[in-house]
Amino acid sequence: MNLCLRPRILKTSLISNLCRFSTTAPEITEQSEPVFIDTDDALAREAEIEKKRNKSRLSEAHYNTIHGRKPYETPKCIAHLTVKYNRKMYGKYGSASGVNPSLCWPSKEDIQEKLEYEAVAYPFTIKEMMETAAKKKRDAQLAIEKREQELAVKFEKLAIWKKELQDRIAKKAAEVQAAKAKKERLVEEVRRHFGFKLDPRDERFQEMLAKREKEQKKQEKQARKEARENKMIAQIQQKSLNIDAN
Repeated sequence: MNLCLRPRILKTSLISNLCRFSTTAPEITEQSEPVFIDTDDALAREAEIEKKRNKSRLSEAHYNTIHGRKPYETPKCIAHLTVKYNRKMYGKYGSASGVNPSLCWPSKEDIQEKLEYEAVAYPFTIKEMMETAAKKKRDAQLAIEKREQELAVKFEKLAIWKKELQDRIAKKAAEVQAAKAKKERLVEEVRRHFGFKLDPRDERFQEMLAKREKEQKKQEKQARKEARENKMIAQIQQKSLNIDAN
């Protein structure tokens, strides 16, 4: 490019820029009227912006709870109108909950109901309850001492009981042995009756064995009867002797 043409190009560019930033509107000589902003619309826009900022997709209650605020600004159900719920909100969020602190004090009806409940649930005075507890403690101690005494007495009798148990076991063993010996004697008598060797499972052998057992039981019964009669006679004679001696 010819160097003599450069000043002309720069001058032309400067003029074009000045024309681009200039305006053809008439000059403002008077101050424009004041603009009033609607506060409700601004708050609504701010709330809408805040709502759009919430990308967690949590419900309103959960979102407020996480950020340390009251779950619901307005009641959503009947439970939110109860005194218990409002006391809970005030206890957790304080004055930020918007709850009147006077709700935290019990009413006259609540106090009366509490007094009636305590009168039924706790009818005794502290002194009476202490006396009852002391009596239960004494009774429990007496029961323990009584149990210990019974165990001591039974422990002293343990040797006697062991001997009695051993005697009963020996008696039972002797009875079993006697029954076994009696059975063997009956079997031997049946064998001698036939005079030849016969299988004990044979029907004739079983019939004869049953017959012998029946006869044996009859003889034992008769022997026991005679023993009782002899015992009674002896007792009667003893009584007669005692009467004559007197």
